[in-house]
Amino acid sequence: MLFEDKILAAVECLLFVAGEPLNLERIAQIVEISQEDARELLNTLMHQYREQNRGMQIVEVAGGYQLTTRSDLAVYIERLYKPQFQSLSHAALETLAIIAYRQPTTRGEIEVIRGVQSDRAVTTLLDKGLIREVGRKEGPGRPVLFGTTNQFLRHFGLKGLEELPPPEQFIIESNEPGIED
Repeated sequence: MLFEDKILAAVECLLFVAGEPLNLERIAQIVEISQEDARELLNTLMHQYREQNRGMQIVEVAGGYQLTTRSDLAVYIERLYKPQFQSLSHAALETLAIIAYRQPTTRGEIEVIRGVQSDRAVTTLLDKGLIREVGRKEGPGRPVLFGTTNQFLRHFGLKGLEELPPPEQFIIESNEPGIED
């Protein structure tokens, strides 16, 4: 299907101003085309961006499409803006990994796996919008259940949780004394 320049430009503008991924249904609804045509239109735009070697790209992430800068040009953006997202501590990364792979999970379950209190790491991840409360577990005290957010998917460039690498990939095998398999 050949698209009018106005429709292509409209979708490009939507992706630019949205600030978060837009799903096919929403794009199709706004520009009044079918979802099939919206997918074809997005593929056309993605191809144009690649062919013209533009500074921007359209990526499929977190269940939708988003206009982003190309990662190989990040150094220039960093020169303009100091990165707002500070790196995560080792404790926060451990906690985030546990939540990502075991969600929904409670703070107590996280602490059993880590072997230490995780209050500060959980608070940091909540503040950064990488995790959220997703409910309460049945049982004594009805502890809060945590899960990851779309911000988590965007931050790590994932379309969905199914793109997480398998946990087996992180098993460290060593024959050194003192390190258990």
